[in-house]
Amino acid sequence: MMSTSIENLREAFAGESQANRRYLAFAQKAEKEGFTQIAKLFRAAAEAETIHALNHLKITGEIKSTNENLETAISGETFEFSKMYPEYIKTAKEEGNKRATWSFEVANKVEEVHANLYMKALQAVNSNDDLPETDYYVCTVCGNTVENEAPDRCPICNAPKRQFFKIS
Repeated sequence: MMSTSIENLREAFAGESQANRRYLAFAQKAEKEGFTQIAKLFRAAAEAETIHALNHLKITGEIKSTNENLETAISGETFEFSKMYPEYIKTAKEEGNKRATWSFEVANKVEEVHANLYMKALQAVNSNDDLPETDYYVCTVCGNTVENEAPDRCPICNAPKRQFFKIS
């Protein structure tokens, strides 16, 4: 049986993680509206929320070996693209919510890409090796993640190459 403290840590992790993403979105909006210092404040708070979230996650013991972490990531991504998002897409279509449908559909496709990238990494770890050195690029529109170089157009959302950023 899981202790209440561990359950609370998991809930706090989820809340802190959401706050981080929310504050980063708020920072982008403040920046667009010309409030550069407020944007900076939101980014600072987002970083603090990340520290809180990581502290909570470490204490739960959920960060394990890279092999186990990859298996967890594959399981999560596979659940998202095979069960969660298809159900969300169906509901959004039934409700006629085109924007939600689009958001769920592109996320669904990208989660499958992530699962495949993680499977490749797991094969490397199981061979006692790291992945070969490569660059990763992420589409700012849909989150598509590609290896080596950004495509001329995103195969998921059709965004132009300039919408990709390189992960350092």
